[in-house]
Amino acid sequence: MAKIKICGLTQLADIEIVNTAKPDYIGFVFADSRRKVEHHQAAELRCALSPQIISVGVFVDETISNILALVQSGVIDAIQLHGSENEEYIEKLKTKTDAPIIKAVSVQNVGDIQKWQITCADYLLLDSPGGGTGQIFDWELIGETSKPFFLAGGLKISNVAEAIKQIAPFAVDVSSGVETNGVKDPDKINEFIRRVRDEQ
Repeated sequence: MAKIKICGLTQLADIEIVNTAKPDYIGFVFADSRRKVEHHQAAELRCALSPQIISVGVFVDETISNILALVQSGVIDAIQLHGSENEEYIEKLKTKTDAPIIKAVSVQNVGDIQKWQITCADYLLLDSPGGGTGQIFDWELIGETSKPFFLAGGLKISNVAEAIKQIAPFAVDVSSGVETNGVKDPDKINEFIRRVRDEQ
């Protein structure tokens, strides 16, 4: 069964929604974005989050020490790297934490994913170029991959069931696709989750 990640939570109202809807993962964005949260905000949100839901910190070329501080304080359970972090960086991070690491890959050409097959990251996250654009990339570019991956990029209620059927990702990752006017929408989140779980 595909797991579900709702990304870009910024307020307590979002936490209340996911505590009811029960996705497998949620994401706090610590990189520059309209959804960025500071350490203290994320800590407050994490305290209100159901312990059954895994919290993921999303970073872009962040210092390892800042990431570790969030892991060690219990604010995040997993790490998502969305910048130009190379394998040396991931290996160094791996030596300092047992938290699962997700490496985002911008999918533009055939073979982009295969370049990351030997990474020590636990998962890949396949996204449209630029990330956070709400745009779908060409799923035909994925090809064969042995690495479990999160599928992101333009997922929404109308296409998530087809994505699971066609691609069989480990997890699906959504943010803007479950928002209305830039705010997390409980009806959209519940319907997105229903369609994912009904498909399996």
